[in-house]
Amino acid sequence: MNSLIFFFSALGVFNGFLLVAYLLFFSKNKSLSNNLLGGLVLALSLRIGKSIILYFDPDVHKLVLQIGLSACLFIGPLLFFYIKAVSLNITTIPKLWTLSLGLLLLAILVVGFIRPYHHYPVFWNAYVVHTIYLIWFLSIIAASISISPVFKKTLRDRTKLNSLEKWLSVIYLGNVIIAGAFFMAIFGSSMAYYITGPLVFSFFLYLLAFGYFNNRWFDLEDKPTLEKYRNKKIEPTEAQKLLIQLDELMSEHKLYTNPHLKLKDVADRLSIPSHQLSQLLNDNLGKGYKTYINELRISAACEMLGVNELLSLEGIGYDVGFRSKSTFFTTFKKVKECTPAQFRDKSLIKTS
Repeated sequence: MNSLIFFFSALGVFNGFLLVAYLLFFSKNKSLSNNLLGGLVLALSLRIGKSIILYFDPDVHKLVLQIGLSACLFIGPLLFFYIKAVSLNITTIPKLWTLSLGLLLLAILVVGFIRPYHHYPVFWNAYVVHTIYLIWFLSIIAASISISPVFKKTLRDRTKLNSLEKWLSVIYLGNVIIAGAFFMAIFGSSMAYYITGPLVFSFFLYLLAFGYFNNRWFDLEDKPTLEKYRNKKIEPTEAQKLLIQLDELMSEHKLYTNPHLKLKDVADRLSIPSHQLSQLLNDNLGKGYKTYINELRISAACEMLGVNELLSLEGIGYDVGFRSKSTFFTTFKKVKECTPAQFRDKSLIKTS
């Protein structure tokens, strides 16, 4: 049984480092949110790795413990910053965040150099560890406040979560469960809880990786912000006016055929802020910007598929605004529950 626990936990940590490498160095999306997520997974992987080694080898070198505990200091703040960055669509790291992370790094390096764990284990266990866990706990409280609109929406309005909200919920709840396991281990002195953290992390990591790479589950490009829940809703008459203008803009100028069309581009044409357009789509159409644009593209593709059997499927995808054949096929099947070829065959049967 111990061998199975070790294998599953260690594999989770190994895959965690692979995911970190992808997010920080190999991902084409060099965004602030990706960097924060990479930092969060790195801190968790180091902390979990230390826990696994200690659980199976109590005589491990104290430097390993110091590294794991030092990494633990950043889990809470990075979780909070990530949720804020994604939910509010923050693309440039605020100076306060940089200062906070810099001070934490400086503090743990100075403490680790002046009083290393190897020579001062009592000092670390009595003061440093409790300070680290306090910062972790306070950061989770702050993250809870930031993500509370999502849970209020579900409990109060009984509405389904969109892709972004599901994604943030998984990130938040996974971290809370992992933190809870370690809190109970520290204050309850139970090694059963201590190994629970790594096991939960392994499951959480696979869920995280699956969600990140499988846009059928979490469409992370479709990012309506949570800020809409904090802002006053657009007046119904104003919303209707904007929707009419948006419909005319899309039907007459076919902006969606531009594969590089951004939320800001459309908002500028409507003379409104980007966040207001995002709010307009979510409150009145129940969808995010990416979903809205893709549905327009698929609708246009369906018209072309139904009237011209000589056009290639790939060419139609490019004509309506998709950047690649694979994206067109995946999105088409997601919206229409069939492939473009199957849709064309059905259309030809109806017209014959």
